[in-house]
Amino acid sequence: MDHFNAYHLDPQQFPFLNILQENWQAIRDEFTLFKNQASEEELTFAYDVMGPKSKTVKTKGNAKYSAFGILFQGLLIETYIQTHHIQYLQYAGQNVTEKALELRERYFPTLTEAIQATNSINDNILRNAYFGTFHPGLDVKLHVNYNPHMNRGYLGLIVPQGDVAMKICHEQLYWYEGKFLVLDHSYPHCPHNYTEYERTVLVVDFFKTDQPRAEVLRMEQELVEQRMQENPYSLGVFGKSDKAQVEDFIKYGFSHQLEWDKALEA
Repeated sequence: MDHFNAYHLDPQQFPFLNILQENWQAIRDEFTLFKNQASEEELTFAYDVMGPKSKTVKTKGNAKYSAFGILFQGLLIETYIQTHHIQYLQYAGQNVTEKALELRERYFPTLTEAIQATNSINDNILRNAYFGTFHPGLDVKLHVNYNPHMNRGYLGLIVPQGDVAMKICHEQLYWYEGKFLVLDHSYPHCPHNYTEYERTVLVVDFFKTDQPRAEVLRMEQELVEQRMQENPYSLGVFGKSDKAQVEDFIKYGFSHQLEWDKALEA
């Protein structure tokens, strides 16, 4: 039985995620089809333009994390690029917005429809939706994601057997294909993939449901403005505030020590 707490949240609290979960196999198939049939140019474009970039979240060693998606801060990727006037020097002279729209419509119709259906009946609660892949051997350094207005859900799409997990506070949590893992990422965490295979999930950020909508919208606007000034290629997802501070390491260590002390008392 799953154990839920302040940072590991019960997905059943968020029934609006059901549409995505019910379509998980079709969404996985769209991702697989894109990876297998898209041209090298299309694949490069997706990771260059349609994926959030971080300057603060670091990995140990050479194994990498790759991501691309279709929804950022409640806007479809082509609209987000256009709204924020993002310039990609390597694609100078090309219509980046039009290309992003073309790839989204050609390869990800089910995912697009599921997002739009969810947001149309839940007041645009979904904010980000992108595919996140852990390559073999990935080990991400301890960090936080400062998003006090959002929770993060992971819909398992391709999850190999073995040691691929999220270490958060005193727990090691796992992804499962076809199911959501929902976390409050303001707690320090460090994921890894010690298998020989790639792990891919659909990352879904959504507004916290226990906070007034006007307040979470205000927080989102402030954070996105700050992050886009720091790094426009973050797509508003990552920022300098994600870097773990000394107190985060202390919090992480104390959590381990507390559980050890409790075990000794038992």
